[in-house]
Amino acid sequence: MNLIIKLASNTQMKLTIDTNVLISGSLWTGASDKILEKVENKEIELILSKDIIEEFSKVLNYDEIKNKIRDKGLEVRRTVEKIISISNMIEPIEKLNIVKEDKDDNMVLECAIEGNVDYIITNDNHLLKLNEFQGIKIITPQEFLSIFSKI
Repeated sequence: MNLIIKLASNTQMKLTIDTNVLISGSLWTGASDKILEKVENKEIELILSKDIIEEFSKVLNYDEIKNKIRDKGLEVRRTVEKIISISNMIEPIEKLNIVKEDKDDNMVLECAIEGNVDYIITNDNHLLKLNEFQGIKIITPQEFLSIFSKI
């Protein structure tokens, strides 16, 4: 039986995850992988945007990533299509300019706001230093799993 976490508003917990978490969860086992497993098992809801998927696809095709996949004998267990299939895709209307050091990080905030998520999951220091944005907690995959296990 799948455990579905319900919030006070009687809706499933919603997350937006950053590209670095998508890459990590697609290639390696660990906290990011466990989060994607929970999404696949419908324990939590993943909200992504076209911009995040485009960046994910682009990063998967970087020579550095391709070389890691080949050299370490890694397997791309979760392809772009699979991530799309387990996500609820939205198209943010509002464009933000909150993270000045890395403008691409703003797309994560835009997606999270539009998708009305509970958490942004990332390993990106530019986002993590915000700690919270418009009531959305910004935490690492490990922190999320710790919170999730207590619910």
